[in-house]
Order: sequence, then structure tokens, then C-alpha cells
Amino acid sequence: MDYNKLKFKCGIEIHQQLETNKLFCSCPSKLRNDPHDISIKRRLRSVPGEGGEIDIAAKHERDKELEFTYEGYSDSTCSVEFDEEPPHDLNKNALEITLEICKMLNCDVVNEIQVMRKTVVNGSNTSGFQRTMLVGQGGYLETSHGRVGIDSVCLEEDSARRVGKILSTKTNKEKSIIYRLDRLGIPLVEIATCPDIKNPTQCKETAEKLGMILRSTGKVKRGIGVIRQDVNVSIKNGERVEIKGFQDLKNIPKIIDGEIKRQLKIKVKPEVRGANPDGTTTFMRPMPGASRMYPETDVKPIIIDKRLLDEVKVSELIDNKILEYEKLGLNPSLSRGLVKAGFNLDDYQYNLDIKLISNILVEIPKDIKSRYKLEHEFCENDFRLVLNALELKKITKDSVINIFKDIAEGRKINLKNYSPVDDSKLEKEIKTLVEKNKDLSMGALMGEVMKKYSGKVDGKLASTLIAKYKI
Repeated sequence: MDYNKLKFKCGIEIHQQLETNKLFCSCPSKLRNDPHDISIKRRLRSVPGEGGEIDIAAKHERDKELEFTYEGYSDSTCSVEFDEEPPHDLNKNALEITLEICKMLNCDVVNEIQVMRKTVVNGSNTSGFQRTMLVGQGGYLETSHGRVGIDSVCLEEDSARRVGKILSTKTNKEKSIIYRLDRLGIPLVEIATCPDIKNPTQCKETAEKLGMILRSTGKVKRGIGVIRQDVNVSIKNGERVEIKGFQDLKNIPKIIDGEIKRQLKIKVKPEVRGANPDGTTTFMRPMPGASRMYPETDVKPIIIDKRLLDEVKVSELIDNKILEYEKLGLNPSLSRGLVKAGFNLDDYQYNLDIKLISNILVEIPKDIKSRYKLEHEFCENDFRLVLNALELKKITKDSVINIFKDIAEGRKINLKNYSPVDDSKLEKEIKTLVEKNKDLSMGALMGEVMKKYSGKVDGKLASTLIAKYKI
């Protein structure tokens, strides 16, 4: 497909949760699946924006006449989430992270932040609106297809989590939606690019690079559902269509390609569509407009001065860290594995080979999962225990896999059980073994030694001693 000829325009929006408490209160930003102990029911109505008109998307949701149930916890959900108390002061930590992201994206930061209300009446906010604020604009990032402008960087509160629904017995359509308030209010940074993306491949690359920059801060949440991508596309003589719900960045080119083929067959309306796994899209609602925005009167404007900006330090990019590890002699896969898992080799100053340390941090946990089918989240103390023991020569390299296996199986670790066999004792044992089994091959003899000592001897040393006596 000739995207240049089609006058293809594309921009992407990234929504990423930040690893802090909630945006306008001190409640924790952790999702919970244990039974809730608070439940309230509400109906929401749309209100006019600054221009006096009700937004078309708000009307669409209002006309569904749904009832909403909100579930919460008395020990981790406060009255701010229930919209029964005004918002507290803005989370300073979340603001500083957003300012760092603005710097990393070469943005101009606003002098004064005005919190706005964005009308949302689909039930995902108890108040009927989402609080959002512009922090930076006019930035850019470089891709292999050219520069992509950053239109805006905003800080906002995430929505409530949909956990269920109730259908009408008469129409079989939704009459009530159930939301969990654990996600409502989690700080969310929204990055919107300019419509500079020239083709679906560049869109995927842009999404990947933005994700890398966000992870580089070390201050964003990791896991399923903590980052969401929306893509806006249009072609010559067409209207802008927003596609939501990309679960896998690999599907971006396929879904965009399918959407453009759909647009070429019809008269396009500005609308929001959901991305489907098979590459198609489905109508969700009309495209919202500016009518849904109006100022938040419960939060005073926030001044951004030079002192605050100077205090914000910029983290090293993940891609640069990977290149640094490769220059130290690690292969690309191991270098990327270290960075992806959040390990910094500067924190592991041992008199051990850097490749050995890296393999223990990255590859050994994978081996435990694949070889022994054990699911276990190893902690920092587990790695330190093994690395310290190796440095003090209390264990051999061959015993490492056994120690991690025992940790994963819940066994209490006593390093004496893995202490290496004395070299002189090992040599006598091997000499006797070779003399009694002269017909066995080198491999068979090695197997007997490793079977008996199970990680308590150095494999290279054992091989050398077997070769010495098998003459």
C-alpha cells in the first residue's frame, strides 16, 4: 500500500502508569482481587463544557442510561475516590517524574499548570470527569524514518477498573457496570505525538521508543495493563479515526493496514474504534471534542519555576545502557536481559567475571523455569547470597543452579551443603575411579564424577584430572 500517495497521517498516544501513590490523595496504587468491603451505586449525567455545549461522546454514553456500582476497600480507598471529598494537593513525586519525561522528550515545560476536568460519563470515574493537566509540549524524538514531534505531555488520573456487568433480562443489553476503585486516581502520564508518522512500521517504532524512554526513568509501573497505546489515523479526504486497545505492539502495522483498507471502502466518520486480535477494528463511540473540557475549581494552579526544573535529573536511556554492557563484552541478548529486568551491574561489584554475574542474574532464573518447571520470583537477597558465596569460594559455579533450584522449591539454604570438595581429595577420588574403570570413556567418567558430587566440584578441574589419569 502506498501510504505517501494516500496522504497517510498518523499520531500515537501513550498512557503509562507511574510508580507512586495516587495523584490527588495518599492511597496506595495497588490493584487488589481480595473481597471488597465497600460498595456504592450511582448514575452519572453529562454537563456542558466551557463553551456551554455537551460533548457528543458524553451524550452517547448518557443515552445508555446505565447504573454504576463502585467497589472499594476501607483500608486503601478514601473518600476522594468516591468523590465525597475534594482532591488533596497534587502528588509532587508524580509531577517530578512527568517533568523528567518532558526533558527526555525535548519538550518545553509550561510555566503554570492548570488542572482541567474532562467529562467522562461511561462510569469509569465516580465524579463524571477525569482530572488532567498539560505539563509539556513542542518536543520530539528521532526514529529511523525521521523525526516525530511530541504535541503534548499530560499528567492525569487513571480510571476505575471494570470488573463486571449486569445484563437486562428484557433486552440482554448492559444495564449496570461494576467498577473497582483501586485503579482510579493512579497517576498516568499521557504522551501524544504530532501526526508526523509516515507509515505503520514507523508507528510501531515510535511506540517502542516511547516505551523505552518511559522505562528508562525506572519510575513507571511494569506489567500487564500499566501502559496503553491509542493510534490516530487518517488518509486523503478522510476523517481522523482513533484506534484503542493495542495489546501487542507487533500488531500495530497489521491493524493500521486493516483500518486503512476499511476506510478506502466507505465514507469515514470521526470516531473511536477498538482494535481486534484479527487485525480489524470495531466501533466504540463518536470522536470526543473540546466541549468536554473545563477548569478544575478544587485544585489551585501549580507554578513551575526554574528551581524545580533544575532539581529534576534525567535518567540514562535503556538503549544507551545496553550498548554500554555490550562494550564490556556481554552479548546483546544478555545486555538487554539485564536492563529489561532492571539490574544495574554497577550495583554488583564483585571479584567475579562480569559474564558469570550477568548469567546468574538473567539466565539462571530462566533455566529454573524451563528446566524444572518451577515458577519463582527470586529476590535481591537470593542473588546476593550466591554471589557472596562464590566470591568467598564457599561454593563452585556448578552448584549455583542447584542452590537456585532449592530456593525455588522452598528449601532452607545451608551453604555448607554445597561447599566444594577439596582439590586433593577430588584428585584421589578421580584417580581411583579411572583405575577401576579403564574401559569407560571420558564422558562416562565425567558423568560418574558429577553424579556423585552434584555441583560440589568444578567441572573444568574434574575434566582435567580425568584426562591426566586416563592415559
